[in-house]
Parts: sequence; structure tokens; C-alpha cells
Amino acid sequence: MRERPAPQRSIVVDGKVLPELLDEATIEAVVHGFYDRIRKDELLGPIFSKAIAPDEWPRHLAKMCDFWSATLLRTGRYNGRPLPAHIAVPGLEEVHFRRWLGLFRETVQELCTPDVAALFMSRALRVAHSFRLGIAFHRGEDSLSVEPIREETL
Repeated sequence: MRERPAPQRSIVVDGKVLPELLDEATIEAVVHGFYDRIRKDELLGPIFSKAIAPDEWPRHLAKMCDFWSATLLRTGRYNGRPLPAHIAVPGLEEVHFRRWLGLFRETVQELCTPDVAALFMSRALRVAHSFRLGIAFHRGEDSLSVEPIREETL
């Protein structure tokens, strides 16, 4: 009896087949490049430096690589709860998420092919909106008034 080779399985994210150029090395480059920008940013740098001690950065970066690997490659490596950490940051507002998304877009456009950058951005926009809704709900604000941030408005 002849064995057939196992069929190649494609990962589908947001209804699109995952580009072959998206791999763990790309995710690591994006995560590290993005957080390099964050740490230097005048608006977001101080927030992150208060939340993450200098010796905790390697662990945080590894956790963020796990998050993006699980989110885009469906590896299952991340099983945390990121919203509580963001709720704990006082004064986190839309302006902060806009800056976060802008820096993220710069990073993925610099490091990724257009289709991979679009996939990262699609997910980042969803994450930002979900966090903004969760923060508004936690604060007792009207979450129905929280509009999604659209990439073209960054």
C-alpha cells in the first residue's frame, strides 16, 4: 500500500490564507522593532517604563512574541489575559492607542511585505478596539460611544 504525503495545511486568518512569508522570525523582528520605537516615544515611553521594569523587558518581549505567534500563526503559545494589564494603566486614552497603532504601522510597513503588514495591522486594530471597549466598560463609561480606530485615520 502506497502512503500519500500529508497535505499541506494552510492557516486562515480573517478569511485569508496566511502568507508564507509570515514566520516566527518575522514576528520576533516586528515585536522587537515595535517595542524599540515604543521605548523611545515621548508619549508612550514613560507609560511603558512605569509598567515594565528594565530587567522585565526580555520576559515582556518573549510574551509579546508568543501573543503574536498565537494570534497569527495559531501556535497556541499564548494563553494570558492582556486586558487587565491595560486596565491598570491610569489615564490610558484614545490618543495613546492611536500612537501605539501608528508606531505599529510604521514597524510592520518597514519590516514586512504589504500583505503581511496588512495582516498585522488588521489584528492590531481589532486588539486596540477590544482594549478600548474593555477599559471604557471597566471605568463605567459608555462603551457604545467607543468608535473603532481606522487605519486611514492614523
